[in-house]
Amino acid sequence: MAGRLDRLRAGFDVAGVDALVVTNPTNIRYLTGFTGSAGELLVGADAALLVTDGRYAEQAPTQVAESGTEVAIAGTDRRSLVVDGLRGSDRVGLEAGSVTWSEQRRLADWLDGSGLVATEGLVEELRQVKDEGEVARIEAAAAIADAALADAVELLAVGVSERDVAAAIDHGIRTRGADDRAFVTIVAAGPNSALPHARPTDRTLREGDLVVCDFGSVVDGYRSDMTRSFRMGGRAGGQEDEMRDAVRAAQAAGLARVADGVPLAEVDAACRGVLADADLADAFLHGTGHGVGLDIHEAPTLSGSATGTLRTGHVVTVEPGAYLAGLGGVRWEDTVLVTDDGHRALTRAPRAD
Repeated sequence: MAGRLDRLRAGFDVAGVDALVVTNPTNIRYLTGFTGSAGELLVGADAALLVTDGRYAEQAPTQVAESGTEVAIAGTDRRSLVVDGLRGSDRVGLEAGSVTWSEQRRLADWLDGSGLVATEGLVEELRQVKDEGEVARIEAAAAIADAALADAVELLAVGVSERDVAAAIDHGIRTRGADDRAFVTIVAAGPNSALPHARPTDRTLREGDLVVCDFGSVVDGYRSDMTRSFRMGGRAGGQEDEMRDAVRAAQAAGLARVADGVPLAEVDAACRGVLADADLADAFLHGTGHGVGLDIHEAPTLSGSATGTLRTGHVVTVEPGAYLAGLGGVRWEDTVLVTDDGHRALTRAPRAD
């Protein structure tokens, strides 16, 4: 973490600021190692100050010291700390995506004489390219999720409920040493699988059902994301198997485009082209993928409207899907690391028939 604050400061001129108030808890963690729920980080040209409260009097210094960053810590009179910490800064940046209107007004009053500047993505831009330690944590989270699925697959049987399968996945994630689930585990069967973000219900699995399982785990704050789709009873022909084949082919086409320098929109277009050829263009209801790291959804985004290109060190999902109301849905998702000449899969659960 030691060089992250300097890389952040290097972007101040372009953003039109000479200091930044970081209020997004995830960004504070990325820059300092502090994981508390209350705090703000004041980053000036030459120094940084973490302002928190008495609940973190021991935790904050310990975590910041472990991160190797040069950050002072204080937690008494917030107003005076903010004013003193930003003294001499004429243009103070605020994270537009995480600061409230009332907080903006409060800071404007406290920092009378300083101009407040709305900024977007200064820290998030740094977070896009992962270092070796970050990749190792994501890969560890993926391995735990892979193993949890292997156990839960044994539970996939007619009469078992969606909730029971989800609980088995969650149990496997937690007992293998993960911090937690990466998000609320999705297990959706039959018509429920046509809802991309369905929540597990008491509906039981039935012969011929399509079953979508979307889940991940967290290791040291970093997340994995994976989706596998099954058919109860295996292949039996018909539209369900045609959808599964088309979605798998779409993902293969998208993954084949993943490499450093490839436009983000090209990956999306590759997936959509395969599904369009299968008359499933209108059944693909979401973007092709997203970045994964400290947040389950972060930049970059792989969609038709995305700008920019993939870069070595990006960790992204490729997850085309097709959803037909009343019948069911299929999604196939892997988390991959972008490399100079392609990608490396971080999620490795096998493709079951």
